[in-house]
Amino acid sequence: MSEPTGPSIDRDEVARFDRLAATWWDEAGPMRVLHRFNPVRLTYIRDTVCRHLGRDPLAPAPLAGLSLVDVGCGGGVLSEPLARLGAEVTGLDPAVTNVRVAQAHADEAGVPVRYRAETIEAVVAAGERFDVVCAMEVVEHVTDMPAFVRTACAAVKPGGLFFAATINRTMRSFALAIVGAEYVLGWLPRGTHDWEKFVTPDELRQAVEAGGLSVSDATGVVFNPLTGRWSAARDTAVNYMIAAERPRA
Repeated sequence: MSEPTGPSIDRDEVARFDRLAATWWDEAGPMRVLHRFNPVRLTYIRDTVCRHLGRDPLAPAPLAGLSLVDVGCGGGVLSEPLARLGAEVTGLDPAVTNVRVAQAHADEAGVPVRYRAETIEAVVAAGERFDVVCAMEVVEHVTDMPAFVRTACAAVKPGGLFFAATINRTMRSFALAIVGAEYVLGWLPRGTHDWEKFVTPDELRQAVEAGGLSVSDATGVVFNPLTGRWSAARDTAVNYMIAAERPRA
């Protein structure tokens, strides 16, 4: 399995996450914040898709029959639960070691996810399209955010949805997401984020619209230190998520 190439790939970022690959499923390790964040983003995707399609989010398999691609899937922490909700999930990641770890974990757990060491650019160029495209905690790690988002949007079928989660570029996000999370609390490995690559909601919206989609929803995500849980909120100054739609043909 060879390393994929593409204009959006930051080789330093890929190498760093490749080194962390073995820790993806260690809920007490470097990815513990991601595991705690996972329920809120999973619920957001499920509920938004179901609202869009008129489905019951509490059904046993509310995403059944939908093709979904998880771009920058890492070790599959989000891909697996999405597949458990019934979606036909493809996980993409440019870090080969991540893909191997993700596939091994899914196979062991008996969850039908197909992982590929490919870029979204290659997938779009091959003509593949999906009902749902997810780029969660990815856009702040690519070399050209607008181009990456436009390409990800191109992978959305007519009537489909695009989801992104990222970090706003504010002084509060610098204080909390970098100084606090990486240097004071040690929640994340130092160097996980580059503040200059954080993306404002306006910048993300403009990139989505340039990709032919319209933002239909946005929500902030905040951490409650008393409960240790993340939840959706109006405050988008640090973490936030968006959903966008492609018009039906």
